[in-house]
Amino acid sequence: MNPPPAKPTRKDALDNRERILAVAREALSGSGSASLTAIAKQAGVGIGTLYRHFPTREALVMELYRHDIQSLIDRVPALLGENPPLTALRLWFEEVAHYGRLKFGVAEVIHAATNGGLDDEYYEPFVGAIARLLEAGADDGTLKPGLDPEDVLLQLSVLWRIDPARGGAVRAARILTLIVDGLRTR
Repeated sequence: MNPPPAKPTRKDALDNRERILAVAREALSGSGSASLTAIAKQAGVGIGTLYRHFPTREALVMELYRHDIQSLIDRVPALLGENPPLTALRLWFEEVAHYGRLKFGVAEVIHAATNGGLDDEYYEPFVGAIARLLEAGADDGTLKPGLDPEDVLLQLSVLWRIDPARGGAVRAARILTLIVDGLRTR
């Protein structure tokens, strides 16, 4: 005998989940210190509703992380389709920097949940996105050939360590310029 099919999630439950995620993304950006109670209240749901969707703070942070990292990965083809490779690379790096500012307050949670990145299901796809940008730039001659995407990821990882409350956006822009300049052909 087959088990009954799973009930589809109700629209109001999906709406609640999306509101919680939207509020949490904003509330946890930078400091990462917003309480789950404050997030639930701002999202217009009860704390029980929040806990039904996200039983722990880590579960909420990791859902935001999965969504945001996948969005970054998914942006690469569109950026390459709309821009020259060097411009696409810079625009993508700027999006990564913006994400780094959002991630600043919860980086330790993500680091712990992914075993320091060793168990991160998004690591390879993220490195693959970098590789695709680097290859496009090498093919058109604007980027050095043979760049290692993991080396570039290591350079980009400094973005998660920049405190957004202490000139983070300006500092990130300067660092991105240094990184891109180092990747360009001369």
